[in-house]
Amino acid sequence: MPSTHIIPTLDDVAKAAGVSTATVSRCLNTSEKVSERSRLKVMKAVEMLGYTPNFGARAMAAKRTFTIGAIIPTMENAIFARGLQAFQETLYANGYTLLVSSTAYRPDVEAEQIKALIARGADGLLLIGYERDHSIYKYLERRGVPTLIAWAFAQDSALPTIGFDNRASMRALCDKVLDMGHKKIGFISGIIAGNDRASERLQGVKEGMRARGLDPNDMPVCESTYEIENGANAFETIMQGAYTPTVVMCGNDVLAVGAMQRAHEMGLKVPQDVSITGFDDIELARIVSPQLTTVHVPHREMGSRAAEELTRMVEHVSTGVSCQLDSSLRLRGSLRVLD
Repeated sequence: MPSTHIIPTLDDVAKAAGVSTATVSRCLNTSEKVSERSRLKVMKAVEMLGYTPNFGARAMAAKRTFTIGAIIPTMENAIFARGLQAFQETLYANGYTLLVSSTAYRPDVEAEQIKALIARGADGLLLIGYERDHSIYKYLERRGVPTLIAWAFAQDSALPTIGFDNRASMRALCDKVLDMGHKKIGFISGIIAGNDRASERLQGVKEGMRARGLDPNDMPVCESTYEIENGANAFETIMQGAYTPTVVMCGNDVLAVGAMQRAHEMGLKVPQDVSITGFDDIELARIVSPQLTTVHVPHREMGSRAAEELTRMVEHVSTGVSCQLDSSLRLRGSLRVLD
C-alpha cells in the first residue's frame, strides 16, 4: 500500500495554536500586527506540523506575487554583493522574495530580463544605473511596474534613484590625489558605453584635473571589463606608455587590485614607485597589501533604503522618492604624498 501524506492546512495550524485562522494569516503575512504571545504559538504550530504557506492563494487575494526582481550587471565579483544582500534582507523582512538576474553589462540582455521578470509577475524592479535606451523606460511606464534605480543618483532621472553621485565622489578622490602632489595621473576605467557609473567617475577625474590647470587629454585612459586580470593588463599598458604616471586611479577596486598585482609582477613598489587608488571599498580593498585607498560606497544602506522605497511603491504608499547618499574617502597605504 502506498503511503499517503496529509498536507497541513491553515485550519490545522489555527487549531494547534488555539487561535483563529485570521490570526494565523496575519502572523504569516504581517507579523507586526500580531501580539508576541500569539506569534510564538503560531510559529510553534507551523514548525510542529511542517506547514508551508500557500503563497499562490496569498498572491491571488492581494493581486500581487510578493516578488521583486533585481537586474544587476554582473555576479562575477563583489561590486554589488553587499548592497544586494541588504536589499534582500529588507525585502524578506517586508514579506517579499527576491529574483535576481545579471546582464554581463549587455543592454540587450537587460531589456530581455526586464520583460521576462515582468512576464513572471514581478511586483517591482530594481535596476542599476540610469543609462539605457529610452524605449525601456517607455515600456516600464506602459506596464505600470514600479521601478527604482540604485548605485547612482540623478535628480532628473526618469525613475526614482537611491544612490550616490559617482562624479562628485571620484572628483573628491582626485582632489585628494592632487593635494598630495600628484600631477601625472593614469586612469583605468570600466567600459564607458552604456555604463553611466563608469562614465561619471572618469568625468570626475577630468573635472578635478581641469580645476588645477591640468589637461585631461594628457592622461592615459584604458577601458577594461571588471576583472582582476584585465585591470592588471590595463595597468601594464598604461605604465609602458610614453607618459608615465605617478598614480593610477581605477574605476573600481577590482581593477585596482589587478593593477597592484601587475605592479608587483613588474617589480614596481606600491606606493613608492607608483600609487594606486580604487572605488567602492569592497572587502578586497582591505585584504591587499598595502591596503587600498578608495571611495567608500554605502552599499548596505543603499540596498536597504532601495528595498524599503520599492516596497512602498509596490504597495502604493509612495510614487517613488529619490535619495542621495554620501560616499567618503578611505585613505590607506596605496597612495603616498610626493616629495
